[in-house]
Formats: sequence, C-alpha cells, structure tokens
Amino acid sequence: MSGETNKILGENRRKLILSWLKEESEPLTGKEISERTNVSRQVIVQDISLLKATGEPIIATARGYIYLRENNYEQHASRVIVVKHTAEQTAEELYILVDHGVVIRNVMVEHPIYGDITGSLMLKNRKDVNTFLDELNNTGASLLSQLTEGVHLHTIEAENELILDEACEALRIAGILLED
Repeated sequence: MSGETNKILGENRRKLILSWLKEESEPLTGKEISERTNVSRQVIVQDISLLKATGEPIIATARGYIYLRENNYEQHASRVIVVKHTAEQTAEELYILVDHGVVIRNVMVEHPIYGDITGSLMLKNRKDVNTFLDELNNTGASLLSQLTEGVHLHTIEAENELILDEACEALRIAGILLED
C-alpha cells in the first residue's frame, strides 16, 4: 500500500472512531475499537492522540475513551477536595463519593518534578468504581496518590451543593478528607 492510501485509511478510521465515541453514552475501550477497526491497540492510541490534537474533547479513563460533551454528566455543582488515605482505603473513599450521588471527574497530585499530574476518572456509580478497582488490580498499576504519601485531590460534581456537602462530611467522618 502506498503512503497516500495509508493516510486515507487512517483518516477514515479516525472519522469512524470519532462517530462511535460521539454516539456512545458509555466509554469505549481501546480493545473494542481495535477489534471493530481490525488494527492494533497501539494504532488506536495514536488515532486518539491525533484526534485530541485536532481539539476533539476525548478523554481516556480506566473504563475507556469518552467524548466529552456538555450533557455527559449533567451536574450543576462542583468543587475540588483534598483527601489523604492509604491504598487500602481507596475503595472506601470512592464508594462514599458515588454512593452520595457524586461524580468523581479526576484525581490530581502535585509531583516535585513534573508539577500537577491529573488522571481522568469519570466515576459515577459502584459499577464504575468496581471497574476502576479491577483494572488497578489486573494491571498492577500504582495509584497516583502513592507518589504523594496518600495526599491527592479530586474534582467532584453533583446536582447541588448539599450533595457535595454531605459527601464531604462522610469523608470527614471516615478520616479521609484533609482539612486545615
């Protein structure tokens, strides 16, 4: 195949991937996309990077790729919270938040060399949390909070401030919320 043919195939594949992501309400994994397009997972990673470089609002989460649009998570209140806990308390922290109706958008740590490091989570229920925890166990990956002795931040969202307040109070009671 010529270079021009490969370029056209790549452009068509990226258009297809973009349309799938826009149509889906749930994340699509790289494996799913690679199977649908009959290319390797690495090619999909490159395609997603190229789409992001054109300004497409695609994020990678533990559950797969999501096309962000205003109505993905129709939440009205958000805040950044600071928490500290052990790796063993991760499930407790995440369950407390989602059980209160909170969407956990991301996790952030401040690294002494790289500065702020943010990972997209987009966890909204126990199923999402279980998938995240399973991926963590299956890959043997480390939590970002292990870089900072358990201290990390989350951007959380909910329908209103009262829900956020109640979730934060539950984290406070569990000894997870870090305060002055």
